[in-house]
This record gives sequence, C-alpha cells and structure tokens, in this order.
Amino acid sequence: MSEKKTKLAKFDAFSKTDEDVRIRTRLGGIITLGCILTAIYLLGGEWAAFNEVTSVPRLVVDKDRSIDLNMNLDISFPFIPCDIINLDIMDDAGGLQLDILDSGFKKTRLDPNGKQLEFREFDLKDNSKRIVSEKGPNYCGSCYGAIDQSHNDEEGAKKVCCNTCEDVRLAYVTANWAFFDGKNIEQCEDEGYVKRINEHLNEGCRVTGKAKINRVKGNIHFAPGKPMQNSKGHLHDTSLYEKSPNMNFKHIIHHFSFGEPIDRKAKSKGADVLTNPLDDYDVQPNIDTHYHQFSYYMKVVPTRYEYLNRMVVETAQFSVTFHDRPLRGGKDEDHPNTIHARNGIPGVFFFFDISSIKVINNEQITQTWSGFILNCIITIGGVLAVGSMVDRLSYKAQKTYWGKKST
Repeated sequence: MSEKKTKLAKFDAFSKTDEDVRIRTRLGGIITLGCILTAIYLLGGEWAAFNEVTSVPRLVVDKDRSIDLNMNLDISFPFIPCDIINLDIMDDAGGLQLDILDSGFKKTRLDPNGKQLEFREFDLKDNSKRIVSEKGPNYCGSCYGAIDQSHNDEEGAKKVCCNTCEDVRLAYVTANWAFFDGKNIEQCEDEGYVKRINEHLNEGCRVTGKAKINRVKGNIHFAPGKPMQNSKGHLHDTSLYEKSPNMNFKHIIHHFSFGEPIDRKAKSKGADVLTNPLDDYDVQPNIDTHYHQFSYYMKVVPTRYEYLNRMVVETAQFSVTFHDRPLRGGKDEDHPNTIHARNGIPGVFFFFDISSIKVINNEQITQTWSGFILNCIITIGGVLAVGSMVDRLSYKAQKTYWGKKST
C-alpha cells in the first residue's frame, strides 16, 4: 500500500508545504480579500453574460411579397385646411386608393401656430342626407352643366341627378372643371359647405393614421382638391388652392414608418437599431412654397424580428432622400446650373420602392450551462493564480526590504 502511494505521489501536481513553515501576513490577507472581491465581480459579469440574449441578423429573399405592408404616419400641415387636403396611394401594380383620409385616418384642425383648435361636431354628410330627404323623393338636383341632364325628362330614361354638394363636386372633377369653394351652388349653400370652407381657409391640419400598401413600387401623396383618375391620368381639382395664395405644403413629420412598431425596451442586444429617419422632420423653408412640391424617395427593406418567446413581428426599415422643387420651373436657387421643368401639382410625395431582400433578426441565447460553468472555473482559477503570484512577489520584496534594513 505504501509503495502505491509512493508511486502516485510522483504525479502530485499540488505539492504540500509543512504546516510549520506556513507564514500568514497582513499583506497576504489584503491580497486574499482583493481576490475574493475580484472573483465575485467577474462571476457577476459571467452571470449577466449567461442571461444575455443576442439577435443574429441574416438576409433572405422576401417570399411574403403578396402580403400587404402597413404604412403609419403622423404629419402636420400648418398652412392648409383639413377640408382641402387629400391623400392618395398609387403603385405600379395598378393599385389605386383615392381620397382615403376619411377611412382609417384622423384629421385634426390646427391654427397657423400648430395648436389644436376646439372640435365642433358638424357632419356635412348627415346634413346633406337630411336636406335631400326634406326635398322629397322626386327631387333631382342640377349638375350645372357638368353632366348632361337633357334626357332626364324622356320616358324610360335613367335620371342623372346631383342631389348633394358632393355629387356636384364629383361631376365637376369628372368634367375637369374648377369647383373652387362651391359658391352659388344651391346644394353646397344649403348644406353649409361654402360657409365651412371659407371659415377654415386660414387653418392647418394634422393627419394621423395608417393604411395598407402593396409590396411594389409606388407613391403616397398629399395634394389639394378632389382627386380623379381618368384616361388623362391622375388629376386633382386645385382651383381653390390656386385661388388662396396663403396656402402651402410646409409640413412637420412627427412620425412615418412601415410595418408593425417595435418595443425598443424588449429588443435584444445585437439587433439592428430600427430607426425611422423622418420622425420629427420639420420642413419649413423661408421661401414662397405655394407652387412647390416636396418629394421623399424611400428604399424600404422588410424586416422580421423572431423572439425567443415565439413572438414574430413583421415590420420594415427604410432609407430616404429628400428633394423639393418649384412647380413653375426655372433655376434652382441653391444650384444655379439646375433648371426645373414646369409641371406637376403642389403637395408632399413619398415615392417608395420595396426591396426583394428581407432582414430576419433571430434571438439566441449567448451561452450554455456548460460554457457558463467552464467560464466560472477559469475565472476563479485565474484570480487565484494571479493572487498567488502577487503574494509571493510582495512577500519576497518585503522580506528583502526588512533584511536590508536589519543590517
């Protein structure tokens, strides 16, 4: 038995010292306490790293091109009233959404300083229905020549009527006539449309809401007047806007984004920071912008966040370039060598192009239990090794110093 012990003792890497020659010093105690505190600090860091979740991004071909993408916006127009501004969405696939501010959007009246005006309940549609019902079932309003009504008295002919102010507006737009504020049109006078429009001419408007767009190239634009799509193209009745030189499309973009919102607090480390570059973007140039067009050119990249709790968020990020130009043409004030063409309509245009590549941010746990335990052992061993070395060096230095001092 003793021989086996002797043979095994040759492999002992942890040689022992006799108890009699062990010396404990005050400096050694200080170094030991420092090692303990250092080990606790480093182990705390290892525990934090073990509980950390990272997000690994990867690029894939977007296979969800048939799914609509949400568009979210919050924009203020201090110098154009809510009654005149309109929002349209058009894309290269033939999708056309005209005058959509009355569906899914909230319009808030503003004064020229951007403050919200007191809301007054007044629904023109309900008012027009009431007036039409009061005039009886045989009432057929005039279209004022915008639509041919000469065959209304013929037997068996289908009557063409403009019973409401909105009917007359549509008839004027179809005929490509200027409607202005509807003055001297009976339907508009009776419904209060003329009075309302003129009372709001010096107001602004804040538009908030969301809409769905196809994942193809297209544009989102705010423009004045009733929109119309015919063989001549996309038109707007800008007659009242042109008659009111105080109106313009200076604007403040409070928020603009695509897709679902991301909870920034819940985002994991390593994920791309999802920013909306147009948020709080203020466009208030000190020039006459009545006949002016503001354009934004966007490259939209679909993005997906896949969380460990199996929650998936489909969103998008985008880059943008801004450009503005006068509609009456002429030289650019900032670039004298640039000449602008004379065409277009005043407004704010967002031209977007959807990328065919999608970014997927996948959440992952950084360490396993085995890796965490191994790192803890390495940390403790490293701290003890360094502490032992410092202790030996300091002890020898102290011993040499006191030896010299005694001589």
